[in-house]
Formats: sequence, C-alpha cells, structure tokens
Amino acid sequence: MKIRETYTCPLELTHDMLKGKWKPIILWRLRFGPTSLSKLEHDIDGITQKMLLEHLKELIEFGFVEKKVYEGYPLKVEYSLKKPQGEKILSALKIMQEIGIDYMVEHGMSDVLKEKGLL
Repeated sequence: MKIRETYTCPLELTHDMLKGKWKPIILWRLRFGPTSLSKLEHDIDGITQKMLLEHLKELIEFGFVEKKVYEGYPLKVEYSLKKPQGEKILSALKIMQEIGIDYMVEHGMSDVLKEKGLL
C-alpha cells in the first residue's frame, strides 16, 4: 500500500497503515511471539498465503512487524512484532477485542466466544 503525501491527522495515517480485513488479525496473532508463515496461515482461518504475504510485507514496511531469516537448510523464516510500533498497536487491538466481546455478549453471540475460550 502506498502512503499518501498529505493527511488531515495522524489517526487517518494509522488507519491507512492498518486498513484491511487481515492486518489487525495478523498483528493480534503475533502477540504470542515469533512464528512461521505456515503457522500464521494455519492459525488465521480464511486467509490465503498470497494475502498473508502481501499484508506481512506492508506491516514490515510500516514498522509493525519484523522478518528474521535464518541461515541454513531448510530455510527458516520467522515473523514477529517489532518494537516499539508492533507492541504499541497491541494496546489499541486489545481495546477493539474488548469492544467486540461486549457487543457479541449483548447481542446473543456468546457461543462463539465460549468456543474460542473468551468467556
């Protein structure tokens, strides 16, 4: 994603950096620590490898995620949250998660939360 040259406020910029269905979910999953591409793809239901790679590339460019490539064979690559940006955004995502939980409880969607171990 290309960042525009002008923004009306910093929130607008941050929104552009994180917009899309998968970026917040990828970041939320990375809170558990460094992981491989295949593990991320397995853990995030519905995401394609192409979309995952595209979003990871953008999150790396924006300074939220870092990619570590290990020498040797077979090739090993890990993705993790980058300090401080990647870890800072978790605070906002945690609040978003809590709002979603509250809404689901209030609107009779608690079964999904129980299945995921969130209630």
